[in-house]
Amino acid sequence: MGQAGCKRLSQSLFDYKTEKYVIAKNKKVGLLYRLLQVSILTYLVVWVFLVKKGYQDFDTSLQSSVITKVKGVTFTNTSELGERLWDVADYVIPPQGENIFFIITNLIVTPHQRQETCAESESIPDAVCYEDSDCPPGEPIMAGNGVRTGRCLQSGNTQRGTCEIFAWCPVETKSRPEKPLLGKAEDFTIYIKNFIHFPKFNFSKTNVLDTKDRDFLKSCRFGPKNPYCPIFRLGSVVSWAGSNFQEIALQGGVIGIQIEWNCDLDKAPSECNPRYYFSRLDSRFPGNSVSSGYNFRFAKYYRDEAGVEFRTLMKAYGIRFDVMAGKFSIIPTIINMASGVALMGVGSFVCDLVLIYFIKKSNFYRNKKYEEARSGHAGNGKVSVEQLQDLQTVEA
Repeated sequence: MGQAGCKRLSQSLFDYKTEKYVIAKNKKVGLLYRLLQVSILTYLVVWVFLVKKGYQDFDTSLQSSVITKVKGVTFTNTSELGERLWDVADYVIPPQGENIFFIITNLIVTPHQRQETCAESESIPDAVCYEDSDCPPGEPIMAGNGVRTGRCLQSGNTQRGTCEIFAWCPVETKSRPEKPLLGKAEDFTIYIKNFIHFPKFNFSKTNVLDTKDRDFLKSCRFGPKNPYCPIFRLGSVVSWAGSNFQEIALQGGVIGIQIEWNCDLDKAPSECNPRYYFSRLDSRFPGNSVSSGYNFRFAKYYRDEAGVEFRTLMKAYGIRFDVMAGKFSIIPTIINMASGVALMGVGSFVCDLVLIYFIKKSNFYRNKKYEEARSGHAGNGKVSVEQLQDLQTVEA
């Protein structure tokens, strides 16, 4: 690099570059540009800021807690359990009032089980046998109830039998009842208490009416005219979720309760109200599909006078409730403003396309917008007569 090159490089460090603006005296393009600006400005003011309230700052760190409690009693009389009164301690799992809880509505009871040997259930395909060699000792039966002992127990004169197993005997053999055991549970009540707190705005609220009347929660029921009563009738919740109570009580299911708080703190705190949404969460299949319903097993253990351990096995069908409180996200004002400025640039881009490519004098505007400057051919700043005539023709 010579001395001249170094001099040019040092001088270029202090150059200042600026954009060149060409004012196009074209009424049609000018009108198009203003219409685009007005449309974008209307979108920002009316839709983004007034309708969607994009100027507000939203707290996305909603803190929420849910407390639940179920109340109700019913009476049953069955051959397995005899006369029995059912209260909350019997049919609600877990008992401590979490946001997910289960209400038993139907049961298959297998009483007086003890660990000994017995025949496996005939409904287990892997338990079918024809001779002792089909029941290798010590191997568990897949989807069965126990471990094979090595014997094939045949009933009557048939060659087909089931493997003998060591298990809790007798094994469960009964099918689901045709009517729900706790069919009157639809009149039970669910107490759902929800606390929310927006830490950014130091704002808290609950879905329970602020009153000193101690009898309020004993007599009220949730409804459109009483949104701050957190007492829900079980049958009503199931119907709001689009299901029939007797059907879901028979084979079980899962109900979701969504509590949504969408609070505009520009308004009074009394305008911040909860909204409830009820939905059936488990998949419902037509007919008596094996995939329908919700159930699980549990047992109650005891010992007799001789110290032998027994248990009562229960296969419980019922309704599982998932109570959820919603969170929200929003675009802050500064992002909306930046987006609006970027949208304004769209108007200039569209008008440049029209000027350069779609009007009759597009070559003239293209030469004015994009100027090529070469070293040693700098203009003297004067405008020729031909250029003025062309400009007058375009303006006309």
